[in-house]
Amino acid sequence: MLVHDYSGHPFQVELSAELAERGHDVTHSWCEAHVSGKGNLGGYDKVRFDSIAHGDVLEKLSFKRRLVKEMRYGVMLARQISRLKPDVVLMGNVPVPMMVVVTMFLLVTRRPWVSWQQDVQGIAMKSFAGAKLPKSFLVFATLAGWAERWCNRRADGIVVISDAFLDVHRRWGTADKTTVIPNWAPLNELVPMPRDNAWAVEQGVADVQHLVYSGTLGLKHNPRLLVQVASAVRAAGTPVHLTVITEGQAVEELRDEATRLDVPVSLLPFQPYDRLPEVLGSADVLLVVLDKSAGAFSVPSKTLSYLCAARPILGLMPAENLASRLVDEAGGKVLEPEEASVAEAAEWITEVLADSDVQEKIGRRSRDLAEREFDLQKCAGSFERILAAACGAEAPATVSTPAPALPRATTPPRIRPHRRSAPRG
Repeated sequence: MLVHDYSGHPFQVELSAELAERGHDVTHSWCEAHVSGKGNLGGYDKVRFDSIAHGDVLEKLSFKRRLVKEMRYGVMLARQISRLKPDVVLMGNVPVPMMVVVTMFLLVTRRPWVSWQQDVQGIAMKSFAGAKLPKSFLVFATLAGWAERWCNRRADGIVVISDAFLDVHRRWGTADKTTVIPNWAPLNELVPMPRDNAWAVEQGVADVQHLVYSGTLGLKHNPRLLVQVASAVRAAGTPVHLTVITEGQAVEELRDEATRLDVPVSLLPFQPYDRLPEVLGSADVLLVVLDKSAGAFSVPSKTLSYLCAARPILGLMPAENLASRLVDEAGGKVLEPEEASVAEAAEWITEVLADSDVQEKIGRRSRDLAEREFDLQKCAGSFERILAAACGAEAPATVSTPAPALPRATTPPRIRPHRRSAPRG
């Protein structure tokens, strides 16, 4: 089987590894040029890793050039499928233009495939028209929505990440072949780490109270909210330092806002995956932002990684989003993603930072929730059955050897109160 995750994210790689452990011949591919946090690519002996080199980084807001590049990428993915000749293809995070190209190729070659839908792209695009993008973009969004439906109607199986997607598939006439499998995070790789770890020392944030955001920042996000929250916390008398790990156009926006509000902020590129536990462990509070336009469909995978890190989470995101429910259940705080929420967000962060017992309790609840929710064996078994059904095969009854015992949330040392020193500039 070929598992193509355009983004190269962690839990998709873990799925490929688990399917390989179950005896399948798995090739995992992704787009090298896509800028995002990557998973453990190349780190599993039983998986064949075969990335697609696309050349220049895709320009997300230059739509004509992006359309050409995405269609060209679809041709490259089709060539990869032709070369590997898998029995079945699983595609996730694939932009609509390349999905159309690949779907046409799969139809012609009669090769079965499963759509792993992380977002309803047509709906997301329409929400940006007239807001963050010109109203004329509505035409392109409408065409994209039609094309996305056309592709999914021709898939042999569909996996969605939330029940919120089911109404869409009822309208598309594809609900009968749609299965809900919520996203997860790799528990054995994203383990809780001590607060003053090597990465924190290297970055000069071991002895300051520290807010961290790690992940992409695009049209679904308002990066300025991160700086505004940090500014409000500092105004309340807590000298926090903000670190944002991302790449792309949002970096300049963050830098401008930090200068305007005089907030010390570290702006870093995506860090190596093997250091992500240290990055998240260096935080006293982890931050998530997601615009209202994302609604219930786009579940930020960074939130799932945050839960594994055993840290309190502050989410400025729509209440109906699945990630909001998880943050709330873990004892974190969820507020509407708007400037009016900044003062309340700062008040909550200030209270959490003032009480190490509260930090530890919320962190433990977060990790416990992750260990209850992120069942790799169950998820992999579901994918195995769906992929087998797509190509008319029987799913094996056997499963891989159980994973070693997971590190518990109580493994990190007690979070100690930090001395209030001048934050790193």
